Amino acid sequence: MFKDTFDKLCWLFLIVVLISTVVLIYTNIGTGSEKRAAGPSKTLERELSYRARVDLINQLYLPVENLRKEGNNQTALLKLDELIRKYPTEAHGHILQGDILQRMGAFDEAISSYVEGVKLNGDYVDTKSPLSRRAEIQKLVDGGLKDVGPRVAANPNNRSLVIARQKLNYLKSRLAGGCE
Repeated sequence: MFKDTFDKLCWLFLIVVLISTVVLIYTNIGTGSEKRAAGPSKTLERELSYRARVDLINQLYLPVENLRKEGNNQTALLKLDELIRKYPTEAHGHILQGDILQRMGAFDEAISSYVEGVKLNGDYVDTKSPLSRRAEIQKLVDGGLKDVGPRVAANPNNRSLVIARQKLNYLKSRLAGGCE
């Protein structure tokens, strides 16, 4: 059994592996309750992260909101353009841009901005989200479909009207709970 040094080393290695396995089994039994406690903390971390993100968005876009409230829409659009270039994956800039363009009467551009914003972040059509702009988007879709529908029927070859209707239908589907 223990004839030479190699056999002795093999048996020693086997004993070390068995002891390590037993130690790992006993230490993992004690950590079972800790793993269950980690679930709520991850949920809490996600919630805190989301709230911090919402606060950061509100802070970043506060100057634009102030300019918009003062009626300086052109200046607000310039500031928004700068912020959109700086944060290209942030949807809030597109949503604000759509709101300002809609107030200025540029409905086709407003529709495009809202679509970009909703594609980047669906929270803007979620009623439970603090970022929700559902009522504004619903109003735009309802008015836009009433306006664009007859215009498309009168000019079916007008590509820009067809695209506007497609974008309105996309927003309508997202408002109805559809996903991409």
